[in-house]
Amino acid sequence: MQLKIKYFGMLAEVAQCREEDLHCNEVTVYGLLKVLYGKYPKLKEKNFQIAQNNELLSPKAKLTTGEIALLPPFAGG
Repeated sequence: MQLKIKYFGMLAEVAQCREEDLHCNEVTVYGLLKVLYGKYPKLKEKNFQIAQNNELLSPKAKLTTGEIALLPPFAGG
């Protein structure tokens, strides 16, 4: 599956890019996290959420092709 991963805030610093295209055989958020942690081990130390199509996803959620956003905690509201 082809995904466009967008990194925000400190996560972009860890990945050293704001976005990248990633081919991933995993179909769940948990599987994607395994791939990302393998590629960027320092992500394990960061607190963040994953969203697809403007919706936050749980670790067991199924992924579809498209854009994935890694969102660090933010203040405000």
